Amino acid sequence: MEHTTSHLIDEARGHEQRGHTIQAELLYRRVLNHSPGHAFASTRLAQFAINRGDLAAGIRLVKDAIRANPSNTELRINLAVIHVTADAPQQAIATLQSSLAQSPDQPAAWLMLGQLHDAAGAHAAGLRAAFEGVTRARQRGQWLDEQSTPPQLLDAVLSATARIRDERRELFLRSYDEVRETFGATALHRVDHAVKTYLREADSKPTHPAQRPRFLYFPGLPDQPYHDPYLQPWARRLKESFAGIRQEAIRVLTEDSQLPAFVNVKDGDKMENYVGGNGLNPSWEAFFFYRRGMRFDANHARCPETSAVLDAIDLCRINDQAPEICFSILRAGTVILPHYGVTNTRLVMHLPLVVPGDCALNVTGGGEHHWAEGELVMFDDTFEHDAWNKSSDTRVVLLMDCWNPHLSAAERLAVKQLIETITALQLADKQVQGRA
Repeated sequence: MEHTTSHLIDEARGHEQRGHTIQAELLYRRVLNHSPGHAFASTRLAQFAINRGDLAAGIRLVKDAIRANPSNTELRINLAVIHVTADAPQQAIATLQSSLAQSPDQPAAWLMLGQLHDAAGAHAAGLRAAFEGVTRARQRGQWLDEQSTPPQLLDAVLSATARIRDERRELFLRSYDEVRETFGATALHRVDHAVKTYLREADSKPTHPAQRPRFLYFPGLPDQPYHDPYLQPWARRLKESFAGIRQEAIRVLTEDSQLPAFVNVKDGDKMENYVGGNGLNPSWEAFFFYRRGMRFDANHARCPETSAVLDAIDLCRINDQAPEICFSILRAGTVILPHYGVTNTRLVMHLPLVVPGDCALNVTGGGEHHWAEGELVMFDDTFEHDAWNKSSDTRVVLLMDCWNPHLSAAERLAVKQLIETITALQLADKQVQGRA
């Protein structure tokens, strides 16, 4: 059967190339007799029907093919094109939205959806769809330049790229429209201010000179180095689990003589900018449960009690960014040099697990904090901070980022959407720069 179908397709293509349309159509119909809903044969027959002006037949053929091949996203795009040809843009939009809901990684479908929204006067939806298409393509190494863009899409891609660049402000403000619709505009006025600050349209700065967020400053939050850890509703649960978590951390240290570095040089960080000291082998290592939002399942399995506690916590979850949770391991004679965190929408919580003498955290403006085993400490790492272990033993804390408790529930949702949008755009831009 497969051999017969393949042979018929090849023969039909040959007839098409020679301009023998009727013979090709007859062969494609024979293919459908052998293989109902065959994607390629249905698509070609639909095109023949459209060329004759029989749009209804074209739609019917493609719909039959979609039922037979529900995961074929190209068929859905073809159906949308036919709907556009039939002057039914809303049906085309519905078709694309249905396809993208099932398989969102379709840059061409996003691009087409954006064009349809624009034609319908839905400017914000068009911008968002263009953003999805361009960023998803670039993250796959496509649409980076003329060579990596299909010729038939080049003009549309260039137009969408220019639009995203020119309309970043609206894109960022629109990224949390669903939150705005649920909670109202008033609930998000601080988020809007944060966007304007990020775009440098507002001159909002931290009140303390030692606070310098490297990515996003959220105005209106308490500008203080240390915060009460028990503002987090789950802090007591974390503290009560100290003994079990500590036992698992000690077992990891016993079983693993060397662990990955905390500083990720692949992200462009340089170890010498973060780690120093006069020990025999100064190092800042980590046993990650999460990094940039990615869950390390094997490490969770090795530490079931720690994992259970983390699973019970409302973690700060932002795609490609958070949470970041680990056993932070500072070897003897190691100094973590002064540095700044990325955003004050997140704070850092420490549960000290193994603390020898002469170990401390120092947050500029708040002074030194000497860890005590089992005693939580929470601080804003956008303040300049450093730490040291000047003892001859290893220091271990459970380190985790967490939402700033002074954000409202609505603000947390909006910040998540905002940061994910900014991050996606940055990743796409980085791909382009890497190919330049």
